Amino acid sequence: MKYISTRGLAPALTFEEAMLTGLALDGGLYVPEYIPKVTKNQILSLQGLRYQEIAFKITKPFMGNAFEDDELHEIIEKAYADFSHISCAPLVELEANHFLLELFHGPTLAFKDFAMQLIGQLFQVALKRRGKRVTIIGATSGDTGSAAIEAFKGLDAVDVFILFPDGRVSDVQRRQMTTAKESNVHAIAVDGTFDDCQSRVKDMFNDHKFRNEVQLAGVNSINWARVLAQIVYYFSSAVSLGGPSRKVSFTVPTGNFGDIFAGYIAKEMGLPIDRLIVATNQNDILHRCLSGNGYHTTEVAASISPSMDIQISSNFERALFYAYALDANEIAKLMDQLKQNGGFDITNAALSALSQHYSSGMATEVETSSTIGRSLSRSAQLLCPHTAIGVKVANDFRDHAVPMITLATAHPAKFPAAVKNASDVNPSLPDRMSDLFDRSERISKVANDPGELKRFIKDRI
Repeated sequence: MKYISTRGLAPALTFEEAMLTGLALDGGLYVPEYIPKVTKNQILSLQGLRYQEIAFKITKPFMGNAFEDDELHEIIEKAYADFSHISCAPLVELEANHFLLELFHGPTLAFKDFAMQLIGQLFQVALKRRGKRVTIIGATSGDTGSAAIEAFKGLDAVDVFILFPDGRVSDVQRRQMTTAKESNVHAIAVDGTFDDCQSRVKDMFNDHKFRNEVQLAGVNSINWARVLAQIVYYFSSAVSLGGPSRKVSFTVPTGNFGDIFAGYIAKEMGLPIDRLIVATNQNDILHRCLSGNGYHTTEVAASISPSMDIQISSNFERALFYAYALDANEIAKLMDQLKQNGGFDITNAALSALSQHYSSGMATEVETSSTIGRSLSRSAQLLCPHTAIGVKVANDFRDHAVPMITLATAHPAKFPAAVKNASDVNPSLPDRMSDLFDRSERISKVANDPGELKRFIKDRI
């Protein structure tokens, strides 16, 4: 299995190479040369299996011979050993034929743990085998950073630097990043938005001299291995509801498009998915684009769902690559327009291709809060604001003949102020995190400047 860049000018890589590289040298994102297919009987064979066993069967075809079977089994077992629910990703019925897929039972209480815990173990094995040390740099709107720090803290072969927008993540999210004691992890508060942080990370990857000097690697959702890990829970949840004998639909609260793009890959593999529904907050560039209004950035508005306060959605490039029939030249042109002009229009043919797989909707701040209150009173389910956006949009699209699964992306305790204001309930952290606000923080504030960030990182390695 080889991986190619969405912009067509970087060399094809193996799975391990693509994972350790992150962003392609031409600025593009890696995707598999082809998407492995699964048969109906193979999907049926997943019924009754542990989540870890499903993960092995789904991820193995994408890895080629990068890891021996026994080695990969051990990696997966270690990755999900600290999840607090035996099912890892349990389904909970919200109302008739509408289910929540709880993705917050990992060590940092967010769906990012599914990918990051797996990547941490994959990196550890691959780097040890190569005798190599790397510097991981990532940007976060809240959850990726804490998940990355949790996955890589204390590892001998890795230094981790996570950029987050100062004052634009929740207190819980910030403390999950800044209270780690291990010297190889660094939380960096940047004056700006998540898009600014993400741009600085891309600047560093595109500075090839710096990239080689510090042996740069990325674990943002630009990393294909992140998408791969997220494909698994589409299969596990669909099978739990009778797949492949009947279709299911998924609603995914998303800002960076990685989680829902994993659903697209699952569908292309052969999982019978009816619709993939993109749910956005007031920063609704994806909804506007999928509604036929082009991809044009505006100012990022701070919201009660901060992990979705994004205007430059990195993984949408992968979706466009398939919508433009793998035309890397067109994708390169679009991404250049985005950089130069802040946006681009999409051809009717590409928009039609996107609409075959994706629908979209958005929720206002008021709608998000009212959904939190209503779900608690009607279903005794306390939702985080991101999950509430998904539930609201899912209800706009529900077809009662087809089961709807809404991805519950984070534990409500990660966003206590928003949840309390909407429900009068102050969500408590799990016992293992009960002392989070008693721990001392270790945080660095660095200007939103590529040169200063590079100097800081080289000084700390």
